[in-house]
Amino acid sequence: MNQINLSQLEKCALEFEPFNLNEDLISQINESFDFLKEFSSDKIIYGINTGFGPMAQFKIDEDKLNKLQYNLIRSHSAGTGYALEEEYVRAVLMARINNFLQANSGISLGVIEKLVQFLNNRISPEIFAHGGVGASGDLVQLAHLALNLIGEGFVFVDGKRKLAKDVLSDLNIKPLDVKLRDGLGLMNGTSCMTGIGAVNLIYAYRLLKWSTASSAMINEVVEAFDDSFSAGLNKVKRHKGQQQIAADMRSFLSDSELIKKREELFKDDDEMGRSEFKKKIQEYYSIRCVPQILGPVLETLDYAKEVIENELNSTNDNPVVSVEDQNVFHGGNFHGDYISLEMDKVKIVVTRLTMLAERQLNFLLNAKLNDKFPAFLNMKKLGFNFGIQGMQFTATSTTAESQTLSNPMYVHSIPNNNDNQDIVSMGTNSAVITKNVIENGFQVMAIHMMAVCQSIDLLSDKEKSRLSSKTMKVYNLIRKDVDAVVEDVPQSENIRKVTEILKSNSIEL
Repeated sequence: MNQINLSQLEKCALEFEPFNLNEDLISQINESFDFLKEFSSDKIIYGINTGFGPMAQFKIDEDKLNKLQYNLIRSHSAGTGYALEEEYVRAVLMARINNFLQANSGISLGVIEKLVQFLNNRISPEIFAHGGVGASGDLVQLAHLALNLIGEGFVFVDGKRKLAKDVLSDLNIKPLDVKLRDGLGLMNGTSCMTGIGAVNLIYAYRLLKWSTASSAMINEVVEAFDDSFSAGLNKVKRHKGQQQIAADMRSFLSDSELIKKREELFKDDDEMGRSEFKKKIQEYYSIRCVPQILGPVLETLDYAKEVIENELNSTNDNPVVSVEDQNVFHGGNFHGDYISLEMDKVKIVVTRLTMLAERQLNFLLNAKLNDKFPAFLNMKKLGFNFGIQGMQFTATSTTAESQTLSNPMYVHSIPNNNDNQDIVSMGTNSAVITKNVIENGFQVMAIHMMAVCQSIDLLSDKEKSRLSSKTMKVYNLIRKDVDAVVEDVPQSENIRKVTEILKSNSIEL
């Protein structure tokens, strides 16, 4: 049995590390296949000598059993929409490999070897965003994966769409010779939704770190009081996520000289003598409630990580082959409810995070709110020049889209397959929509971070010298590739650059 975690998947999917097949597991894979072959020789076993789904009542003649597997693969290769990007496809490959390495699927060793060859040669199967309903697993998406393994359909190599048969021929790789139930085994699982979900989590954690960092930086540039993220305040709220976010903010701002101590206000005799205080006593919620808002985001991601890792290390096809019990169990391990529900929760909290960034952006751009910076962080002539005004429209509209996308897929089951699949998970839909919400989040965060850096540009030299070292590290990272918005010039390309910077960097808090 092979166990992997999200960090190991990240190295393979995003950093393109090769996958090495553990030789110790090969004998278990062969044992599972040999047992199923013998066990099914005189028994009715779904997917070997029966039709599929509601057609399971029909027995298949022995001379047609192998052709049955090919028919299944080809008939279900019916996906539409865009093809998934390479990192998501690699995660799908990793998920399918590891599901099979549990040695409970009865597939031939050739299936795993072919999946590893695709992974290590950076051959990306053409897997479409639209197709699976998430029960019987990701049938349509995984059919396209299986189609490529048998040398049919299209794949991507170096970003170019090519015929699978040509790519395999060029690399001297033989197409998969499907045996026993290999076709059904490849298709009948949750690996697509799980792979997408895993990459979603990797990016969602990065986005959360950027949200924590940008929140700390705003507190700093407006010289907020430190007690909103203090240990004293947050330890009395019994939520680990909140306490962790507050601790991360304290760490980020540990050497800041701009953050104010609440004790300074206590000792301010001038303020005590006023009937209306000159200094701001408390900041707006988007500035001082960050631990309470981002804490639930962190805890949701942490639980989703546990679910994703469990699914990565599970057997999630049907039937399940148990050499230990000398039996074949028919059931529904392919049902994607666990992934569907968690992806819905992830997209909700990522949208919430995006909403926080949009409100913080509005705070920085509204001179009446921050009472410190010119309108729209304009560095030229007010009225004649526009600063970051145009970018705010994009941030607001993108946030609104995510709010609509956050409606749950989990409760939108539609019966199909002659009502054999009468309640389904829609897990892949949930994972794909979550992917879109996370991408939206990075785009909004990119605009927000450009505004945060612009606010630093507007500080005096003395104020800049008192900023925390981590704030300056973030500022320099952005400014290395993108300048401040001074003149009125198009910003779409700069937003794209900053989006890529944020997606490709996991900041240390």
